[in-house]
Amino acid sequence: MTLTVEKRILLLVTSLASFLVPYTVSSINVALPAIGSDFGLDAVSMGWVTSAYLLTAAVCIIPFGKLADMYGRKRLFILGNILFIVGSLFAALSWSGYVIIAARIVQGLGGSMVFATSIAIITAVFSPGERGRAIGIITATVYAGLSIGPFLGGILTQQAGWQSIFLLNVPIGIVVMVLTLGYIRGEWAEPAGQRFDIAGAILYCIMLIGALYGLTLLPGPDGVIWMASGAVFLYGFYRWERHFPYPMLDLSVFRNNRTFVLSNLAAMINYAIVFAVGFLMSLYLQYNRGLDPQTTGIILVTMPVVQMVVSPLAGSFSDRIEPGILATAGMAFTTAGLALMALLSPSTPLPLIIAGLIILGFGYGLFSSPNTNAIMSSVDVRHLGVASAMVSTMRAAGQMISMAAAMIVLSLFIGSRPISPPVYPELQHSVTMTFALFFIVGLFGIWASYSRGTIRM
Repeated sequence: MTLTVEKRILLLVTSLASFLVPYTVSSINVALPAIGSDFGLDAVSMGWVTSAYLLTAAVCIIPFGKLADMYGRKRLFILGNILFIVGSLFAALSWSGYVIIAARIVQGLGGSMVFATSIAIITAVFSPGERGRAIGIITATVYAGLSIGPFLGGILTQQAGWQSIFLLNVPIGIVVMVLTLGYIRGEWAEPAGQRFDIAGAILYCIMLIGALYGLTLLPGPDGVIWMASGAVFLYGFYRWERHFPYPMLDLSVFRNNRTFVLSNLAAMINYAIVFAVGFLMSLYLQYNRGLDPQTTGIILVTMPVVQMVVSPLAGSFSDRIEPGILATAGMAFTTAGLALMALLSPSTPLPLIIAGLIILGFGYGLFSSPNTNAIMSSVDVRHLGVASAMVSTMRAAGQMISMAAAMIVLSLFIGSRPISPPVYPELQHSVTMTFALFFIVGLFGIWASYSRGTIRM
């Protein structure tokens, strides 16, 4: 088998694996009202069906990225796919809200392994001149999952029940496993001799759990306590990593690397202002507009379809044009789309809603691939594992922040009341308030993206 063929198969398996997670997340957004009805969940609890995965992934990606660097990225990639398949079966067989949330945690463990390794493997195999295109293809498959998710999730939920969304993961996961074990020869591990930083990993996990879980509890005092504990462990983590000879997160990658730092910040902001759009629009369209899951999925598919078309083109352009310029333009389009969505009302024409989703999709697609290319191209090859893990961590942390912001606003206006006609006005207000908040944060994201500097002199 030639190297070119192996590259193609490698790109195929990493793309398929990267497809499964966003497909599941976006399809579950459409199915949340059905899941909530089956298990008697309120709006905040429905949010945790999504957030349980995101919190787990955000906490685990960096430690798994380090383990992959030490013991082999292919090994962790395979294990991640196994866990994601198991979690999918577990979710499909769930009998209560707590069980499906637990299943999503298992999926989060698997998904974090996949995303901690896939971009690092691609970056190690593909040369700088072809890397942007390869990253663009993987990003496009992520958006394909986002695209197919709402449409297919709506059909499956309406015709076969929400459980079928999870069952569809199993055959795709098996195909990934067969191709990886049968055709991929490389392992892509760093030289031996390092020790895994167990203490650093524990400090890091507690730090993120405190910060991100605490965010979901705001504005209550428990949220403040959890976030304060996260800040304390952040300080402890920083002190430990500076002196441990084999740190889990090599902090030198951040030092004097403005492009790396601000590109990661921009990525987190971008995911924070976009990810909850599907969740909020699913609630708005099905409750405030009275649409069924299938019609809702058809409308929501607009945004990721545009992302899927734009992303590989933006990735290819970023091999020739300064990535920061493309990414900043993408952030600006995203922010403009959010301004439009903040004007939603119960009578907003559907074509105007679709136009807003198109603008969001164009901005998101224009931002993501060039921004990832900027991150991966701003570090030495020995830091590719850390950089890849940071890309995925910023994605998961941003998505978690996005859901947390939505859940905070929902809890402020609706509380623990089930969503029913008497609370529809409060739901409508929650949706538009959250979009307005995202618009304001997006303005800061434009600054972060514009200020990153350049990777091409």
